[in-house]
Amino acid sequence: MQELRALLRVRWLQLCALAGLMTAVGLMALQLKLCVLDLDIWWHLKVGDWIVEHLAVPHTGILSRTAANRPWVAYSWGYEVLLSRAYAWFGLLGMGIFGTFLTLAVACAIYWMLRRLSGQFWLAWLLTGVTCSAFLFNGMPRPFFFSMVLFAVTLTLLLEANRSGRLQVLYWLPLIFLLWANLHIQFIYGLFPVGLLAAISLGQRWANTLRIAPAFLLAPKLPAVSLLVLFAACVLATVVGPNFYHPYVAVYEYSKAKFAYSVIQELQPLTFRWYSDYAELLLTAAGFFAVGWQKLGWRKKLDPFKLALLTIASVVAYRTMRDAWFICIPAAACIADFPAPEAARDRSETWFEMTGAAVAVVVLLALFSRGTDFNQRGFDRAISAQYPVNAVNFLRRNPVPGPLYNNLNWGGFLMWYMPDYPVAIDGRNDLYGDDLDRIFFSSQNAEKSYATDPYLDEAGVVLLDSQLPLAKILTIDPRFQLVFHDEIATVYARRRVPHD
Repeated sequence: MQELRALLRVRWLQLCALAGLMTAVGLMALQLKLCVLDLDIWWHLKVGDWIVEHLAVPHTGILSRTAANRPWVAYSWGYEVLLSRAYAWFGLLGMGIFGTFLTLAVACAIYWMLRRLSGQFWLAWLLTGVTCSAFLFNGMPRPFFFSMVLFAVTLTLLLEANRSGRLQVLYWLPLIFLLWANLHIQFIYGLFPVGLLAAISLGQRWANTLRIAPAFLLAPKLPAVSLLVLFAACVLATVVGPNFYHPYVAVYEYSKAKFAYSVIQELQPLTFRWYSDYAELLLTAAGFFAVGWQKLGWRKKLDPFKLALLTIASVVAYRTMRDAWFICIPAAACIADFPAPEAARDRSETWFEMTGAAVAVVVLLALFSRGTDFNQRGFDRAISAQYPVNAVNFLRRNPVPGPLYNNLNWGGFLMWYMPDYPVAIDGRNDLYGDDLDRIFFSSQNAEKSYATDPYLDEAGVVLLDSQLPLAKILTIDPRFQLVFHDEIATVYARRRVPHD
């Protein structure tokens, strides 16, 4: 046993294991090609192009014909500019590398968090693998990947400060939120634990003053007033940027949305049909157990911050599949937040060691990528198999007067591949709202209301997924004639009434 423990603490073995874990994460990203198969990635790309071209952030529904004058907040503008530059410099391969980098960044942030909280390499290594398997490959590398990274950093600082009583650890938070608010709207998820810690600390101190504080709760170590000031500084930092306070307006509008949550799969609750769902449930249970063990085990006290964090995060995360990370990351952090004695702690990796591991990961991914079709030709094939490439090429050779009517899923792609036709609808649910989404969803499913759909009625060209009921029923609609059809897409042109 002593020999095994000594072997596990050998530095080169640990670094090889870490490089192997990150290489496995990167290889999965290379094979899945999520960066170009994501339906929303294309409108993010076009918005980024627009921002670079105009040197401004849009405040209305650009690139849409049905919502062009509606107010809209480009709350992921930082991500979109980075994506735009990746494509401008390296084409589709640049998009793929950018998406892979984001995926690896999430895995690295989770490992950093667990390593720092636990002080034990193998616990952090194993728990990183389990945590990533629970949610990382269920979503596309969109702006919310930045939210995962920054949430892990924020939570690590909060738990360290809450453990040690050192408020100075949290002085980085306003700067983090300044960056976060210009990358993704889910900075609001990061404000939540900061505000929660401040509120619990304040409530406990009031309870102590009134002598009604439960003895089984862990006493607060951080000054409540300072935490409130820090929370206010974080909120102020989020309005520094071209969008000012408007992301909060978008958050409010999202809170009222209902229709999108009923039809978009990733916004629906877990179905427990996949391994990742059970991994999420396992992590959640283990996180609650770890918090309870503090009461039964070494601390003999219950941490109210961790308990409240896991409880509220569970309610949010189990409501939508896309938010699985919001419970998995806190649960993993609570499991790891049992600092080992100084003698049992593994020495932290140096910058030199981390750089060496990163170089090894890049080299291994470059070698293995040859067998994953992760290249321009592979991306072209993946895109042509999912999107209406042939249909758009037909329209380029045989132009049909607009305006365009399209189904929701392809709106973003058509923005990029057929920019001369402003789209009827795309994946920006916050722009179109429940009413417009409902109209288009009903029409593409050929419900009776499709006949009176004003956006379809005014269309000059209709481009639809061939599997949609609307694509089939329009064959008998006297307003349109079929001009193109393949297994992926169907195109109709408006019948022109001949002049006398």
